[in-house]
Amino acid sequence: MSAARALQMSPNQAGAALSPQQKRFNSLIRQIEQARQTLAAWPAAVAAYRQSHAQLLQPLLESRDAAQRAWAFALEDLLEQRGWTKTERETLAELLCEAAGGLLDMGVEDAELKALFDRYAEVDFDTEQQESMRAMKDMAELMTGLDLGQDDDIRSQEDLFERVRQGFQQQAAAQQAAEDVEPVRPARRQSAAQRKREAEAQQATQSVREIYRKLASALHPDRETDPAQREAKTALMQKVNQAHEAGDLLTLLELQLQIEQIDADHAARADPQRLKHYNKVLAEQLEELKDELLHAEAAFGMEFGLMPGAVSHPRQLGPLLERQLRELRADLAQAALDARMLEDKAVTKRWLKAERRRLRSGPMGFDFF
Repeated sequence: MSAARALQMSPNQAGAALSPQQKRFNSLIRQIEQARQTLAAWPAAVAAYRQSHAQLLQPLLESRDAAQRAWAFALEDLLEQRGWTKTERETLAELLCEAAGGLLDMGVEDAELKALFDRYAEVDFDTEQQESMRAMKDMAELMTGLDLGQDDDIRSQEDLFERVRQGFQQQAAAQQAAEDVEPVRPARRQSAAQRKREAEAQQATQSVREIYRKLASALHPDRETDPAQREAKTALMQKVNQAHEAGDLLTLLELQLQIEQIDADHAARADPQRLKHYNKVLAEQLEELKDELLHAEAAFGMEFGLMPGAVSHPRQLGPLLERQLRELRADLAQAALDARMLEDKAVTKRWLKAERRRLRSGPMGFDFF
C-alpha cells in the first residue's frame, strides 16, 4: 500500500460514517495520487511513442507524401491528354492544386511542386500564402486585441505564433510598468467574506509550516552523529524542503508517516478545522497537478502536430500510434487504387463528376451550384 493510500480514512469500528470533510480528504488524496502516477507516466510513454514514430510511422508518412506528389503530377499528365471537357479540365486542375498545395502547406520544400501549383492555380502559392497569413493575422489581432505590426515578416504560422507571443510579453511588461508607477490608493474596506477567506488561507499555510517544522526538527542532519544516518536524513530533508517550497502537503504527510512522526490514523483524528485547512491545501495541490498534466498533453501534441484533445492520457499513445499506422496504410492502399483508376478514362470521368460535386459543396455538404 502506498503512503498516500495509507493516509486515507475508513469508518471507525463503531460504524460511524465519515464526515463530509473526511470524505473530501480521501477524494483529494486519491485524485492527487492518480494525477501523480499519470504525470510520472508521460515521459516514458512519449519516449516510446517518439521511437516508434521514427521507426514505423515516419517511413509511411514519407511514402504517403511521395504518393501524393506523384498523384499531383499524374493529374497534370491527364490534363495534357485530349478528350476532356472544359469542366473536367477545371476539376483536374483544382484537384492538382489541392494535392500539391496540401504538401506545400505542410512545409515541404519542393521547387518543382511549387512550379506545378503555380501553373494551374489562379494565384501563385507564395501570394496565396501571404494572403492567408494576412487573414490569419487579422483574425489573431481581433481575437487577442494585440497590434501585431507589419505583415512583411509573417511568412508562416510559426512566425505568426511568435509575433503573438511577443505581443503578449510586451503587453504584460507594459501592464507591470504601469502598476509600478501607479500611485498607492487607500485599501478598500474588506468584506467579512474576504477577511474569512484570507484567514483560512493563512491558517492553511500555517498548517503546512507546522508540519515542515516538525520534520525539519526530526531530520536535521547536523544533529546526527552516525554517518549513514546523517546521509539518509540529508536525503529526506531535501525532499522535505522541496515539498515545502512546492506547498506539497501530501508529500509532507507521507514523510511524517515514513519517519513515524504520525500514524495512518493521523488525519482521522484531526479536528474538523485542521482537516478543512488540509483540504484547502490539497485542493490547490491537485489543481497545480492538473495544470502540469495539461502542459504535458499540449507539449506532446505540439511535438507531433496533433490537434488539441487528440490524447488526454499517456496510456492512449499506444492506441494512437496503432490507429495512425492503420490510417496511413489505408491511405497508401487507396493511393495505389487511385493511380490505377487513372488508367481507365471512363472510370476517371465518373470520378471527376463526383469530385466536382465535392469541390462545389459547402461545409455542410450542400451543393451551391
